[in-house]
Amino acid sequence: MPVSVWPALLEQLSDLPDPRVERTRLHQLIDILAIAICAVICGAEGWDDFVAFGRAKQDWLQEKLGLELPAGIPSADTFRRVFARLDPQALQSCFRLWTQQLHVRTQGEVIALDGKVLRHSFDSAAKQPAIHMVSAWAAHARLVLGQVKIREKTNEIPMVPALLSLLDIRGCIVTTDAMSCQKATAAQIISQGGDYVLAVKENQKNLYDDIVGRFAHAQSRRYEEIAHASCRHNDKGHGRIETRECDLITLSPEDPLWADVQAEWSGLRSLVRILSTRQIGSECSREERFFISSLPHHAGRVLGAVRQHWGIENRLHYVLDVSMDEDGCRIRKDHGAENMAVLRHIGLNLLQQEKTSQRGIKAKRKQAGWDNEYLAKILIAHQGQD
Repeated sequence: MPVSVWPALLEQLSDLPDPRVERTRLHQLIDILAIAICAVICGAEGWDDFVAFGRAKQDWLQEKLGLELPAGIPSADTFRRVFARLDPQALQSCFRLWTQQLHVRTQGEVIALDGKVLRHSFDSAAKQPAIHMVSAWAAHARLVLGQVKIREKTNEIPMVPALLSLLDIRGCIVTTDAMSCQKATAAQIISQGGDYVLAVKENQKNLYDDIVGRFAHAQSRRYEEIAHASCRHNDKGHGRIETRECDLITLSPEDPLWADVQAEWSGLRSLVRILSTRQIGSECSREERFFISSLPHHAGRVLGAVRQHWGIENRLHYVLDVSMDEDGCRIRKDHGAENMAVLRHIGLNLLQQEKTSQRGIKAKRKQAGWDNEYLAKILIAHQGQD
Protein backbone atom coordinates (compact mmCIF):
# COMPACT_ATOMS: atom_id res chain seq x y z
CA MET A 1 0.00 0.00 0.00
CA PRO A 2 1.25 3.54 -0.69
CA VAL A 3 2.56 5.36 2.37
CA SER A 4 1.78 9.07 2.85
CA VAL A 5 5.18 10.21 4.00
CA TRP A 6 4.29 13.14 6.28
CA PRO A 7 1.71 11.42 8.54
CA ALA A 8 4.02 8.40 8.76
CA LEU A 9 6.90 10.68 9.79
CA LEU A 10 4.86 12.50 12.43
CA GLU A 11 3.69 9.18 13.82
CA GLN A 12 7.29 8.10 14.39
CA LEU A 13 8.42 11.47 15.76
CA SER A 14 5.52 11.56 18.24
CA ASP A 15 7.32 8.85 20.26
CA LEU A 16 10.44 10.97 20.80
CA PRO A 17 11.15 11.74 24.46
CA ASP A 18 11.03 15.48 25.15
CA PRO A 19 14.33 16.60 26.75
CA ARG A 20 12.77 19.68 28.38
CA VAL A 21 11.43 20.11 31.90
CA GLU A 22 7.65 19.80 31.62
CA ARG A 23 6.81 23.04 33.45
CA THR A 24 8.96 25.08 31.03
CA ARG A 25 7.36 23.77 27.82
CA LEU A 26 5.55 26.52 25.92
CA HIS A 27 5.64 24.65 22.59
CA GLN A 28 4.88 21.04 21.75
CA LEU A 29 7.91 19.04 20.67
CA ILE A 30 6.11 17.74 17.57
CA ASP A 31 5.38 21.35 16.48
CA ILE A 32 9.05 22.29 16.90
CA LEU A 33 10.12 19.27 14.84
CA ALA A 34 7.50 19.90 12.14
CA ILE A 35 8.51 23.55 11.71
CA ALA A 36 12.21 22.62 11.60
CA ILE A 37 11.74 19.90 8.97
CA CYS A 38 9.59 22.13 6.75
CA ALA A 39 12.11 24.94 7.15
CA VAL A 40 14.99 22.66 6.13
CA ILE A 41 13.04 21.58 3.03
CA CYS A 42 12.65 25.25 2.10
CA GLY A 43 16.32 26.14 2.52
CA ALA A 44 16.73 27.00 6.22
CA GLU A 45 20.23 26.40 7.60
CA GLY A 46 19.96 27.32 11.27
CA TRP A 47 17.84 28.38 14.22
CA ASP A 48 17.20 31.97 13.11
CA ASP A 49 16.10 30.67 9.71
CA PHE A 50 13.63 28.33 11.45
CA VAL A 51 12.05 31.31 13.22
CA ALA A 52 11.86 33.41 10.05
CA PHE A 53 10.31 30.52 8.15
CA GLY A 54 7.79 29.83 10.92
CA ARG A 55 6.65 33.44 11.15
CA ALA A 56 6.32 33.73 7.38
CA LYS A 57 4.34 30.49 7.14
CA GLN A 58 2.45 30.52 10.48
CA ASP A 59 -1.02 30.68 8.95
CA TRP A 60 -0.16 27.90 6.49
CA LEU A 61 1.36 25.73 9.22
CA GLN A 62 -1.81 26.03 11.26
CA GLU A 63 -4.30 25.63 8.43
CA LYS A 64 -2.55 23.05 6.23
CA LEU A 65 -0.58 21.02 8.77
CA GLY A 66 -2.93 21.48 11.69
CA LEU A 67 -0.30 22.82 14.09
CA GLU A 68 -1.99 24.54 17.02
CA LEU A 69 0.93 26.82 18.00
CA PRO A 70 -0.84 28.31 21.07
CA ALA A 71 2.35 30.17 22.03
CA GLY A 72 3.17 31.19 18.46
CA ILE A 73 6.44 30.34 16.72
CA PRO A 74 9.28 29.18 19.02
CA SER A 75 12.26 31.49 19.42
CA ALA A 76 15.73 30.74 18.05
CA ASP A 77 16.86 29.95 21.61
CA THR A 78 14.08 27.39 21.94
CA PHE A 79 15.08 25.64 18.71
CA ARG A 80 18.73 25.75 19.81
CA ARG A 81 18.05 24.28 23.26
CA VAL A 82 15.72 21.54 22.03
CA PHE A 83 18.05 20.24 19.32
CA ALA A 84 21.10 20.55 21.57
CA ARG A 85 19.43 18.30 24.16
CA LEU A 86 17.36 15.97 21.99
CA ASP A 87 18.68 12.39 22.08
CA PRO A 88 20.25 11.91 18.60
CA GLN A 89 20.04 8.13 18.78
CA ALA A 90 16.30 8.33 19.46
CA LEU A 91 15.86 10.73 16.53
CA GLN A 92 17.88 8.45 14.25
CA SER A 93 15.78 5.48 15.35
CA CYS A 94 12.58 7.36 14.40
CA PHE A 95 14.18 8.26 11.08
CA ARG A 96 15.08 4.63 10.29
CA LEU A 97 11.63 3.33 11.22
CA TRP A 98 10.02 5.96 8.99
CA THR A 99 12.38 5.21 6.11
CA GLN A 100 11.62 1.49 6.38
CA GLN A 101 7.99 2.36 5.67
CA LEU A 102 9.03 4.31 2.56
CA HIS A 103 11.62 1.91 1.19
CA VAL A 104 10.17 -0.81 -1.02
CA ARG A 105 13.06 -3.25 -0.91
CA THR A 106 13.73 -4.74 -4.36
CA GLN A 107 15.84 -7.75 -5.27
CA GLY A 108 19.34 -6.60 -6.12
CA GLU A 109 18.93 -3.08 -4.70
CA VAL A 110 22.38 -1.56 -4.15
CA ILE A 111 22.92 -0.19 -0.64
CA ALA A 112 26.07 1.91 -0.49
CA LEU A 113 27.81 2.63 2.82
CA ASP A 114 30.19 5.54 3.25
CA GLY A 115 31.28 8.13 5.78
CA LYS A 116 31.21 11.92 5.71
CA VAL A 117 32.67 14.58 8.02
CA LEU A 118 30.54 17.58 9.03
CA ARG A 119 33.45 19.94 8.63
CA HIS A 120 32.34 22.88 10.78
CA SER A 121 30.75 20.84 13.57
CA PHE A 122 33.90 20.96 15.71
CA ASP A 123 33.89 22.96 18.94
CA SER A 124 37.39 24.04 19.91
CA ALA A 125 36.32 25.46 23.27
CA ALA A 126 34.70 22.18 24.28
CA LYS A 127 37.51 20.14 22.64
CA GLN A 128 34.89 18.48 20.46
CA PRO A 129 36.18 17.25 17.07
CA ALA A 130 34.15 17.48 13.88
CA ILE A 131 31.38 14.90 13.68
CA HIS A 132 31.93 11.97 11.32
CA MET A 133 28.86 9.99 10.27
CA VAL A 134 28.41 6.81 8.25
CA SER A 135 25.29 6.67 6.09
CA ALA A 136 23.49 3.96 4.14
CA TRP A 137 22.14 4.99 0.72
CA ALA A 138 19.64 2.98 -1.35
CA ALA A 139 20.81 3.72 -4.88
CA HIS A 140 17.64 2.84 -6.83
CA ALA A 141 15.19 4.34 -4.34
CA ARG A 142 17.45 7.37 -3.75
CA LEU A 143 16.82 7.25 -0.02
CA VAL A 144 19.02 7.64 3.03
CA LEU A 145 18.20 4.48 4.99
CA GLY A 146 20.07 5.31 8.18
CA GLN A 147 23.16 6.80 9.73
CA VAL A 148 25.39 6.37 12.78
CA LYS A 149 27.89 8.72 14.34
CA ILE A 150 31.47 7.49 14.50
CA ARG A 151 32.68 7.48 18.07
CA GLU A 152 35.67 9.58 19.03
CA LYS A 153 39.12 7.96 18.70
CA THR A 154 37.83 5.39 16.22
CA ASN A 155 36.92 5.25 12.51
CA GLU A 156 34.35 3.81 10.10
CA ILE A 157 35.47 0.18 10.50
CA PRO A 158 33.53 -0.74 13.65
CA MET A 159 30.57 1.51 12.80
CA VAL A 160 29.70 -0.11 9.45
CA PRO A 161 28.61 -3.39 11.13
CA ALA A 162 26.71 -1.31 13.71
CA LEU A 163 24.79 0.44 10.93
CA LEU A 164 24.20 -2.79 9.01
CA SER A 165 22.64 -4.39 12.08
CA LEU A 166 19.92 -1.72 11.97
CA LEU A 167 18.98 -2.34 8.32
CA ASP A 168 17.03 -4.95 6.38
CA ILE A 169 19.41 -5.92 3.56
CA ARG A 170 17.85 -9.22 2.47
CA GLY A 171 18.30 -9.64 -1.28
CA CYS A 172 20.31 -6.43 -1.54
CA ILE A 173 23.89 -5.81 -2.68
CA VAL A 174 25.97 -3.89 -0.13
CA THR A 175 28.92 -1.88 -1.41
CA THR A 176 31.70 -0.18 0.56
CA ASP A 177 35.00 1.54 -0.01
CA ALA A 178 38.32 -0.14 0.75
CA MET A 179 38.45 1.00 4.39
CA SER A 180 35.31 -1.00 5.16
CA CYS A 181 36.50 -4.11 3.34
CA GLN A 182 36.69 -6.17 6.52
CA LYS A 183 36.05 -9.84 7.30
CA ALA A 184 33.51 -8.99 9.98
CA THR A 185 31.59 -6.78 7.55
CA ALA A 186 31.47 -9.50 4.87
CA ALA A 187 30.30 -12.06 7.42
CA GLN A 188 27.56 -9.78 8.73
CA ILE A 189 26.24 -8.99 5.25
CA ILE A 190 25.98 -12.71 4.44
CA SER A 191 24.38 -13.53 7.80
CA GLN A 192 21.72 -10.85 7.19
CA GLY A 193 20.81 -12.30 3.79
CA GLY A 194 22.60 -9.81 1.56
CA ASP A 195 25.39 -9.92 -1.01
CA TYR A 196 28.45 -7.72 -1.18
CA VAL A 197 30.88 -6.01 -3.51
CA LEU A 198 33.81 -4.71 -1.47
CA ALA A 199 36.68 -2.62 -2.82
CA VAL A 200 40.13 -4.07 -2.06
CA LYS A 201 43.26 -1.97 -1.76
CA GLU A 202 46.59 -2.37 -0.04
CA ASN A 203 45.08 -1.95 3.42
CA GLN A 204 44.29 -5.68 2.90
CA LYS A 205 47.74 -6.32 1.45
CA ASN A 206 47.77 -10.12 1.34
CA LEU A 207 44.33 -10.28 -0.21
CA TYR A 208 45.17 -7.48 -2.64
CA ASP A 209 48.40 -9.16 -3.76
CA ASP A 210 46.62 -12.51 -4.18
CA ILE A 211 43.93 -10.95 -6.39
CA VAL A 212 46.44 -9.00 -8.51
CA GLY A 213 48.51 -12.16 -8.96
CA ARG A 214 45.45 -14.23 -9.85
CA PHE A 215 44.40 -11.85 -12.60
CA ALA A 216 47.96 -11.55 -13.95
CA HIS A 217 48.14 -15.34 -14.21
CA ALA A 218 44.66 -15.59 -15.75
CA GLN A 219 45.42 -12.91 -18.33
CA SER A 220 48.66 -14.60 -19.30
CA ARG A 221 46.59 -17.72 -20.11
CA ARG A 222 43.81 -15.67 -21.73
CA TYR A 223 41.43 -17.04 -19.09
CA GLU A 224 41.63 -20.55 -20.55
CA GLU A 225 39.92 -23.15 -18.34
CA ILE A 226 39.01 -20.40 -15.87
CA ALA A 227 35.40 -19.59 -14.92
CA HIS A 228 35.42 -16.08 -16.33
CA ALA A 229 32.87 -13.43 -17.25
CA SER A 230 33.42 -9.97 -18.64
CA CYS A 231 31.50 -6.90 -19.75
CA ARG A 232 32.25 -3.46 -21.11
CA HIS A 233 30.44 -0.15 -20.75
CA ASN A 234 31.06 3.09 -22.67
CA ASP A 235 29.95 6.59 -21.72
CA LYS A 236 30.26 9.67 -23.91
CA GLY A 237 29.45 13.23 -22.98
CA HIS A 238 30.78 16.60 -21.84
CA GLY A 239 33.80 16.20 -24.12
CA ARG A 240 35.01 12.94 -22.62
CA ILE A 241 34.83 9.24 -23.41
CA GLU A 242 34.80 6.80 -20.49
CA THR A 243 35.19 3.05 -20.85
CA ARG A 244 34.82 0.52 -18.02
CA GLU A 245 35.90 -3.06 -18.55
CA CYS A 246 34.98 -5.62 -15.90
CA ASP A 247 36.59 -9.07 -15.62
CA LEU A 248 35.19 -11.49 -13.06
CA ILE A 249 36.67 -14.82 -11.96
CA THR A 250 34.14 -17.10 -10.30
CA LEU A 251 35.41 -19.23 -7.44
CA SER A 252 33.77 -22.57 -6.75
CA PRO A 253 32.62 -23.21 -3.17
CA GLU A 254 35.70 -24.24 -1.21
CA ASP A 255 37.86 -23.57 -4.27
CA PRO A 256 41.07 -25.64 -3.90
CA LEU A 257 43.27 -22.59 -4.55
CA TRP A 258 41.22 -20.13 -2.49
CA ALA A 259 39.66 -22.28 0.25
CA ASP A 260 41.75 -20.66 2.99
CA VAL A 261 40.74 -17.17 1.83
CA GLN A 262 37.09 -18.20 1.49
CA ALA A 263 37.20 -19.54 5.05
CA GLU A 264 38.22 -16.05 6.22
CA TRP A 265 35.90 -14.07 3.92
CA SER A 266 32.36 -15.37 4.35
CA GLY A 267 30.43 -15.91 1.11
CA LEU A 268 33.37 -15.08 -1.19
CA ARG A 269 32.51 -16.31 -4.69
CA SER A 270 34.26 -13.99 -7.13
CA LEU A 271 37.29 -11.81 -7.75
CA VAL A 272 36.78 -8.67 -9.79
CA ARG A 273 39.03 -6.39 -11.82
CA ILE A 274 37.70 -3.16 -13.30
CA LEU A 275 39.77 -1.12 -15.74
CA SER A 276 38.48 2.43 -16.23
CA THR A 277 39.77 4.54 -19.11
CA ARG A 278 38.94 8.22 -19.51
CA GLN A 279 39.84 10.21 -22.60
CA ILE A 280 39.50 14.00 -22.75
CA GLY A 281 40.80 15.32 -26.04
CA SER A 282 44.27 13.86 -26.54
CA GLU A 283 44.76 13.05 -22.85
CA CYS A 284 44.01 9.54 -21.62
CA SER A 285 44.04 8.22 -18.03
CA ARG A 286 43.65 4.64 -16.79
CA GLU A 287 42.72 3.24 -13.40
CA GLU A 288 42.70 -0.40 -12.35
CA ARG A 289 40.63 -1.41 -9.32
CA PHE A 290 39.98 -4.73 -7.59
CA PHE A 291 37.03 -6.07 -5.62
CA ILE A 292 35.76 -9.19 -3.91
CA SER A 293 32.14 -10.24 -4.16
CA SER A 294 29.65 -12.88 -3.07
CA LEU A 295 28.07 -12.68 -6.55
CA PRO A 296 29.39 -15.37 -8.96
CA HIS A 297 29.22 -15.33 -12.77
CA HIS A 298 27.57 -11.91 -13.31
CA ALA A 299 30.15 -9.32 -14.36
CA GLY A 300 27.39 -6.93 -15.45
CA ARG A 301 25.69 -6.95 -12.04
CA VAL A 302 28.97 -6.33 -10.26
CA LEU A 303 29.97 -3.49 -12.58
CA GLY A 304 26.52 -1.98 -12.12
CA ALA A 305 26.84 -2.19 -8.34
CA VAL A 306 30.27 -0.53 -8.42
CA ARG A 307 28.92 2.31 -10.56
CA GLN A 308 25.85 2.75 -8.33
CA HIS A 309 28.06 2.90 -5.24
CA TRP A 310 29.18 6.35 -6.31
CA GLY A 311 25.58 7.51 -5.98
CA ILE A 312 26.28 8.03 -2.29
CA GLU A 313 28.92 10.58 -3.27
CA ASN A 314 27.07 12.22 -6.17
CA ARG A 315 23.47 12.08 -4.94
CA LEU A 316 23.91 12.25 -1.19
CA HIS A 317 27.20 13.80 -0.04
CA TYR A 318 27.46 16.21 -2.99
CA VAL A 319 23.82 17.27 -2.58
CA LEU A 320 24.26 17.77 1.17
CA ASP A 321 27.30 19.98 0.56
CA VAL A 322 26.25 21.90 -2.56
CA SER A 323 22.45 22.07 -2.28
CA MET A 324 22.13 22.08 1.53
CA ASP A 325 25.51 23.64 2.48
CA GLU A 326 26.15 21.01 5.15
CA ASP A 327 29.87 21.75 5.29
CA GLY A 328 29.14 25.43 5.89
CA CYS A 329 26.81 24.78 8.84
CA ARG A 330 28.37 26.07 12.09
CA ILE A 331 25.90 24.51 14.52
CA ARG A 332 28.03 22.65 17.04
CA LYS A 333 26.57 22.93 20.56
CA ASP A 334 26.01 19.55 22.28
CA HIS A 335 23.84 17.33 20.02
CA GLY A 336 22.82 20.17 17.70
CA ALA A 337 25.08 19.30 14.75
CA GLU A 338 24.21 15.59 14.83
CA ASN A 339 20.47 16.24 15.05
CA MET A 340 20.67 18.86 12.31
CA ALA A 341 22.33 16.27 10.06
CA VAL A 342 19.34 13.97 10.60
CA LEU A 343 16.95 16.82 9.77
CA ARG A 344 18.78 17.31 6.47
CA HIS A 345 18.46 13.59 5.73
CA ILE A 346 14.73 13.74 6.48
CA GLY A 347 14.36 16.78 4.23
CA LEU A 348 16.35 15.14 1.44
CA ASN A 349 14.26 11.96 1.58
CA LEU A 350 11.05 14.00 1.41
CA LEU A 351 12.36 15.98 -1.56
CA GLN A 352 13.47 12.78 -3.32
CA GLN A 353 10.02 11.23 -2.91
CA GLU A 354 8.37 14.13 -4.76
CA LYS A 355 8.77 13.04 -8.36
CA THR A 356 6.41 15.31 -10.28
CA SER A 357 9.22 17.83 -10.72
CA GLN A 358 12.37 16.86 -12.60
CA ARG A 359 14.35 19.78 -11.17
CA GLY A 360 17.33 19.33 -8.88
CA ILE A 361 17.19 19.39 -5.09
CA LYS A 362 18.33 23.00 -4.81
CA ALA A 363 15.64 24.15 -7.25
CA LYS A 364 13.00 22.07 -5.47
CA ARG A 365 13.91 23.72 -2.16
CA LYS A 366 13.51 27.17 -3.68
CA GLN A 367 10.16 26.26 -5.19
CA ALA A 368 8.94 24.83 -1.89
CA GLY A 369 9.86 28.08 -0.13
CA TRP A 370 8.02 30.18 -2.70
CA ASP A 371 5.00 27.97 -3.39
CA ASN A 372 2.92 26.63 -0.50
CA GLU A 373 1.10 24.22 -2.81
CA TYR A 374 4.38 22.65 -3.87
CA LEU A 375 5.56 22.40 -0.26
CA ALA A 376 2.30 20.61 0.56
CA LYS A 377 2.87 18.28 -2.37
CA ILE A 378 6.28 17.32 -0.98
CA LEU A 379 4.81 16.61 2.45
CA ILE A 380 1.85 14.56 1.25
CA ALA A 381 3.81 12.74 -1.46
CA HIS A 382 3.13 9.01 -1.55
CA GLN A 383 5.89 6.41 -1.64
CA GLY A 384 5.88 4.72 -5.00
CA GLN A 385 4.17 7.58 -6.86
CA ASP A 386 5.03 8.07 -10.53
